[in-house]
Amino acid sequence: MRYLIPFVLVVTLCVPAFAEHKPVKIFDGKTFKGWEGNLKMFRIEDGAIVGGNLKTKIPHNEFLCTKQIYTDFELRLKVKLLGGAKANAGIQIRSVRIPNHHEVIGYQADMGGPWWGKLYDESRRRKVLAGPKPEKMKGVVKQNDWNDYRIRCNGKRVQLWLNGVQTVDYTEPDDKIKQTGKIGLQIHGGPPAEAWYKDIMLIDLSAR
Repeated sequence: MRYLIPFVLVVTLCVPAFAEHKPVKIFDGKTFKGWEGNLKMFRIEDGAIVGGNLKTKIPHNEFLCTKQIYTDFELRLKVKLLGGAKANAGIQIRSVRIPNHHEVIGYQADMGGPWWGKLYDESRRRKVLAGPKPEKMKGVVKQNDWNDYRIRCNGKRVQLWLNGVQTVDYTEPDDKIKQTGKIGLQIHGGPPAEAWYKDIMLIDLSAR
């Protein structure tokens, strides 16, 4: 019996480590369970969350956000942007809603035109924090089609990949910036446009 104990201990320790890194769906493809926002601007179609429309102007930025708050995680999803060169959207991370307002505050993995793959600071510093050089993005974005976005937040480090190409590796220098918050899906105010989001999976890194 004494020879069996080490073997049992090894198995017991390995199981939780594997489970912690398993991707989990945070959108079920059918309902808005776990999400909140202006449902007049968001709908579910073909297993995807769709923000905006191609018929009327988008009055202002709108965000569909998770009810849950996240800290360290890896987010993987597919995104598609329709509406021409001026269409814009993005994925909010570690963000909070402004009370009684349509805006949110936090980091955004940007989408649209020259903004694809950049890290923007929505409603806070209101500027691009990091992004790829234009030549690196040649041929990376699939216009009017699905693109793979991968977002990793670990401590003060934020990394972005678009269709397998790393576009951002940013470390937050300001200790006052909170590294927790909601995940949000944006449709930007402006001309008619649609932002599509599907296969939204999250790996929780904070439990390690």
